[in-house]
Amino acid sequence: MSRIFGTDGVRGIANSDLDSMLAYNLGRAGAYVLTEEAHHKPKIALGKDTRVSCDMLEAALIAGICSMGGEAVVLGVQTTPAVAYLTRHYNFDAGIMISASHNSYEYNGIKFFDSKGYKLSDELEDRIQKIIEESEYRLPNPTGIGIGKKTEINNATLAYINFLKSTVNIDLTGMKIAIDCANGSSYIAAPLVLSDLGAEVIVINNEPDGININKNCGSTHPEILQKIVIESGADVGFAFDGDADRLIAIDNNGALINGDYIIAICAKHMKRSGTLKKNTVVSTIMSNMGLEIALKEEKCSICRTKVGDRYVLEEMVKNGYNFGGEQSGHIIFLDHNTTGDGILTALKLLSVMKETGLQLSELKSIIKELPQVLINAKIKNGNKNRYLDDVEIKNAIDDILKSMENKGRVVIRPSGTEPLVRVMLEGENETLIRSYAESLASLIEKKLL
Repeated sequence: MSRIFGTDGVRGIANSDLDSMLAYNLGRAGAYVLTEEAHHKPKIALGKDTRVSCDMLEAALIAGICSMGGEAVVLGVQTTPAVAYLTRHYNFDAGIMISASHNSYEYNGIKFFDSKGYKLSDELEDRIQKIIEESEYRLPNPTGIGIGKKTEINNATLAYINFLKSTVNIDLTGMKIAIDCANGSSYIAAPLVLSDLGAEVIVINNEPDGININKNCGSTHPEILQKIVIESGADVGFAFDGDADRLIAIDNNGALINGDYIIAICAKHMKRSGTLKKNTVVSTIMSNMGLEIALKEEKCSICRTKVGDRYVLEEMVKNGYNFGGEQSGHIIFLDHNTTGDGILTALKLLSVMKETGLQLSELKSIIKELPQVLINAKIKNGNKNRYLDDVEIKNAIDDILKSMENKGRVVIRPSGTEPLVRVMLEGENETLIRSYAESLASLIEKKLL
């Protein structure tokens, strides 16, 4: 079998790619791997977003955990960062989030957290998969009093809300804030946090029905929120995705503020307040070169990783950094939480606005984005990484970089799910880099299809 774990857990069409049996087996194998060293009946937290298939997968995971003698602690509808925090807060042995993040309702996913709230390494995920697939592993099947049970925590959301409020020291009285909850798991916590801090909150897409999660709303479709910010005269808008681990902001003029802008704004503030460890930000290869230039002007460094907030986090932990994120809006404030947290990021942006007295439209001037062009090159599935060894392709890339005089980038990234590689060029002249990108993509298809 191919690897069932992607960049963010196991994901697929619910009841097809990701069915109850797979969820049950993930519950069993995950409970075994993550609680091997627990010398007590392990407790594993379970959170979920609002999509219709969550109840089915939750039941299967509970059965798997209980069949291993574990206690499945049901948290109800929670954001992904809430599960990461609550796993630490309640000293659980592990945590599981049921969500397909920004995907539409027919998809779902299962992602694991260890006892410290960190997503699992590739090695641990591979071990879980190996246990599921190989018959040589004989997992225990306790009977009698050895069988686990399900319990529930009814005030978990309140604990998370109190945590969020503790991360900032601001009074939002007099501010008007519009938010789009994507009909996802932020629909309870996000409005309450902001109103508790004094803001006037305009909320849209906070009536989940199981199938409307992310449907023409949230961080992947912020157009309606942009209009509402302008029409209502709001100071700022915040769009979350289905599990609220990412944030896209809208400034007071209705302009979209992506993760690169958010990173630059917060990094500058942290640097000047002395809270940015090693004056370094971690981001991915997809972040705009404009971010790199802006950070350099603030005498900050950038460390790039491959795409995926888990890889950003791994680099942060490995080298002692405390701030990083992705252009897509996954922003990690490691001093507070162990994963991207959309609501926390909104609060941190609001803190910068309050402390500087500047609107987001003014703060965003820190970055001048360079044009980016992204083209997909269709190739044979087995050839995804062969561009690295092809002399003609390597020479073409070198020629492009020389012609841009090191004022641009070429990034080639194999797709994790499709038979193609993504060719991204970045530079000062959009017409020129588009021509380069089309030429390079055509060459890759010619050589590797």
